[in-house]
Amino acid sequence: QRTNKSALFMGPPTDPSAPATDLYGEGSRKYRRTVYTHDQWVKHRSPDRFVNNLSTLFNSGIYKNVGKEVVATTSVAIFVWAWNLLVGGYQDLSGVAHDPIIQGEWAKIVGLPLQAFTTVSPSLGLLLAFRTNSSYKRWDEARKFWGLNINHTRDLNRMATAWYGHDGIPVDPTLRAEHLRQVSLMTWAFVRSMKRHLSPPAEDEEAYVSELNARLAPEQAQAMIDAAHRPNRALYDLSVAIDRLPMHFMRKNAINKNLSIFEDTLGGSERLLSSPVPLFYSRHTARFLSTWLLLLPFAMYEPFNGSWNHVMEIPAIALASLFLFGIEELATQLEEPFTILPMQGFCDKIGGWCDEITSWAGQGQEAEEATQANIAEIAPSR
Repeated sequence: QRTNKSALFMGPPTDPSAPATDLYGEGSRKYRRTVYTHDQWVKHRSPDRFVNNLSTLFNSGIYKNVGKEVVATTSVAIFVWAWNLLVGGYQDLSGVAHDPIIQGEWAKIVGLPLQAFTTVSPSLGLLLAFRTNSSYKRWDEARKFWGLNINHTRDLNRMATAWYGHDGIPVDPTLRAEHLRQVSLMTWAFVRSMKRHLSPPAEDEEAYVSELNARLAPEQAQAMIDAAHRPNRALYDLSVAIDRLPMHFMRKNAINKNLSIFEDTLGGSERLLSSPVPLFYSRHTARFLSTWLLLLPFAMYEPFNGSWNHVMEIPAIALASLFLFGIEELATQLEEPFTILPMQGFCDKIGGWCDEITSWAGQGQEAEEATQANIAEIAPSR
């Protein structure tokens, strides 16, 4: 009996005793494997979504992950603000102006022209947009690979079930059930092995071994566990299970085309996992953004001269840093898509669907009397 280990609706842990590492960073990725249903789409389109999103601003795992960077840029803003007050004079709460506390030829107000930042802003925007788009395309490609897995696992088991037997040879229902059960099991074993292949060992190895031992024969489970490339071993076992089916070789060829598609989705996923966005691009974008934001407080002091002692520069820099570093963090989190895809949910659903499809053997139009009954039912309406 298979245990469903995936939750359709996932989010940050609500248990107050949960470790802080599960609230953001690597630990939070397992809570981003969301699968939507109609209810979730209704909530997603809710007119209250803006208020709800703003109310959870400080609970965001993305923003918590860039906390150190935001503290750094805000500290620079506080330094610029405090230094310029000390050397340029300040105004107390009563509106009385005071002379500088630090005086001397060397004590100058620090600042940079804002025009320098506005000139390079479009370039920074393009870099961030390309970085985010590239990462999203990787996530989208990984999701499409799993979509192909879902589609073709169902297709394979449908064809195997409907085409079982040929040339009028009598079918043994018990043998048919066992043959189709093997096809269904090996189909599930492939996607489950692929999920393990794309997941961190510390997160999935124990569960993978447990699930294989629970569903497969001990020798077959151990052979798959011991294989250097487990998905390939699962595909081999699936090929053997298909070859045992008593049907015309042309039909077997049609079924085996699905296995070639599985190899493509597996190879494409391995490419995504092993090849990040070129590191020199990611690093240049991060360096450009960090330098731009660390120097921005020097240019933003004068534009806030309308606020009391320019103090609004500090929260403005903090928010700008939060959102811009957040964009770069989003791209980084999306770049490796497999640990935020609900792959366990996909595997569980595939296993359930394949079991259901193969259980229909002998219940459809195989019997001649069923076909004749349908024809008789439809005939009067023609």
